[in-house]
Amino acid sequence: MQVSPTSISLHAAASEISALPDDIHDCEVALAHAIEHGELTANVKRWATEQWEGRQLPGNINRLETFIERANLAAWQAGR
Repeated sequence: MQVSPTSISLHAAASEISALPDDIHDCEVALAHAIEHGELTANVKRWATEQWEGRQLPGNINRLETFIERANLAAWQAGR
């Protein structure tokens, strides 16, 4: 998977937009939901069920290996 220098992981994006550290997982879920519903474009990597790490996200999205372009993230945030 080739990652753009202007992209960040779903986890990093959630960390940036969360108000509190305890809200990061909720932000990850919101981002994953937006990706699953076509509201946010991302380079998605999914976990196989037996590989799962951490708390599960919709669509078995891998929070560390799914990447979002910063411009797409900003557009999604503006539209919320």
